[in-house]
Amino acid sequence: MCGIAGRVDFGSSLEQYGDILAKMSGSIAHRGPDAHGEYSFPGCRLAHRRLSVIDPENGAQPMTYSGYAVVYNGELYNTSELRAKLKNLGHTFDTSSDTEVLLKAYAEWGEGCLERLNGIFAFAVWSERERKLFIARDRAGVKPLFYAILPGALVFASEIKALFCDPQIKPQLDEEGAASLMLLGPARKSGHGVFRGIEELRPGECAQFDENGLKKHAYWRLEARPHTESLSDTADHLGTLIRDSIERQLVSDVPLCTFLSGGLDSSLISAVAARKYAGEGKVLSTYSIDYKDNRKNFVASDFQPDEDAPWIVKMSEYIGSQHTNVVIDSPDLADALDPSMTARDLPGMADVDSSLYLFCGEVRKRFVVALSGECADELLGGYPWYHKPELLYAEGFPWSRSTDQRSGLLRAELAEKISPFEYVKQAADDTVKDMSVLDCDSRETIARRRMFMLNFYWFMQTLLDRKDRCSMAHGLEVRVPFCDHRIAEYAYNIPWEFKSLGGREKGLVRRISEKYLPHDVAWRKKSPYPKTHNPSYAKLVYDRFVRLMNEPERRLNVLLDNGKIHELIDTEGASFTGNWYGQLMTAPQMFAYLCQLEMWLRTYDPQILF
Repeated sequence: MCGIAGRVDFGSSLEQYGDILAKMSGSIAHRGPDAHGEYSFPGCRLAHRRLSVIDPENGAQPMTYSGYAVVYNGELYNTSELRAKLKNLGHTFDTSSDTEVLLKAYAEWGEGCLERLNGIFAFAVWSERERKLFIARDRAGVKPLFYAILPGALVFASEIKALFCDPQIKPQLDEEGAASLMLLGPARKSGHGVFRGIEELRPGECAQFDENGLKKHAYWRLEARPHTESLSDTADHLGTLIRDSIERQLVSDVPLCTFLSGGLDSSLISAVAARKYAGEGKVLSTYSIDYKDNRKNFVASDFQPDEDAPWIVKMSEYIGSQHTNVVIDSPDLADALDPSMTARDLPGMADVDSSLYLFCGEVRKRFVVALSGECADELLGGYPWYHKPELLYAEGFPWSRSTDQRSGLLRAELAEKISPFEYVKQAADDTVKDMSVLDCDSRETIARRRMFMLNFYWFMQTLLDRKDRCSMAHGLEVRVPFCDHRIAEYAYNIPWEFKSLGGREKGLVRRISEKYLPHDVAWRKKSPYPKTHNPSYAKLVYDRFVRLMNEPERRLNVLLDNGKIHELIDTEGASFTGNWYGQLMTAPQMFAYLCQLEMWLRTYDPQILF
């Protein structure tokens, strides 16, 4: 993984852009601590920060070939197959890097190379002859690519902070951005960077920029197709895809580990990886996260019936991994709210982000690459909203049912301008307006396809966003095998009675996993991302919110009603009931999110346009 940035400008020679490009590159140096490079051509400047994973001795970027220059962030998992095809077409190779394969694939097939790629990526290719920039992002949106359009120019980067190094791009917050922060956050609309004028290439989207401007389109989408395989064949097919994806993503020339929570998804990934390693005479390393005094404070619930810790020990012993458990204390968790916000350039999932930020920092002390279990729940029916009719058929987003309370915190004049309920409904409806369905689909099937689309383009994107920024803040590459586009395409059409086999969440995956896991692990009730149960954390973030709100530089009142701020303080959050977002963000996380929002306003100091 790496960091990329650049500017194409048809109205300037860019001779004076060197210092700006160096600042852009420096702002994302954490994404690529191993090397950096720049490319200059009339009308185009490119920068790259490299995290060396494949062929560390070679593969430096920007890389050039036959009039093309590329900067690339990602990993291709079918590099060997592509290299073989290109060799048959007459290409030769000087490195074993996937960058060279990508560059020559583009030189050979142009945009058509995208349909041949299996991997996670965001890249830009400049054509010296055609004087145009081609940019693309992977189908699932694992790797980020932000950009801003200026008169006659395009500026792009892996992270928003790099764009602001260009003096022509200023942080600004309009009503749309305010609505995103307060009604959708920590999620955001696909393609929208919250700051005014900051856009993001959407998952499965590519574009070209030339003297005629920017033209972009989707090169991939989820397609409804008849599912004709039996249950047994479906299990075999999906099992093969999952195993193949995991094994492909174990390729690395630097140390690699897996994240292990004791839940189904991470256990399956770790078990397949451990078998592969054992066959090569190696021992897999696994990592888990826990919190100080969690055992003492844990209270079982329907949502989380038991602790992860005993299951982690069981799985580590079962697969024979070398295991490390990272324990985080409440003060560190609270203190990491600010750097995890800066890593994302936006307020995030509160302590879910700060814990991941701290965890990745510990993992990076020994490893450069890790595999993680995100995306299985979104693609294969793991969440409660897939199973509860009142959520399946509801308008809006099933994980964010607090629009009334969120909007109730807003300044009255801002809430009136935004029209909160219509804004949220429209955001969900826009996501599914072109959804692919079959003529024979029942009302229930259409509702489940809709839920799949919302999960894929919203909830999953939020998790992928936090995973990329919180890991790459430490130069750690985290791969997500369940996010393979082949799995997404296949899962979109698997009948619900197969997915929910035995009446269980991800029942089909549980059946598949029985050949790799102990029976009780395979059928263990879904457990969420581990969070702290220590009451000291709730006290810390509440006290932090009170302190921030009593400081003269307080900024949150540009969004929130002053009386509502005092009400939250006076009731210690009891006036806000339910969940802020998903199942992990309750009252303590609401305070943490608002703390992040306050510090975001101070740090980025956006010009307020409403």
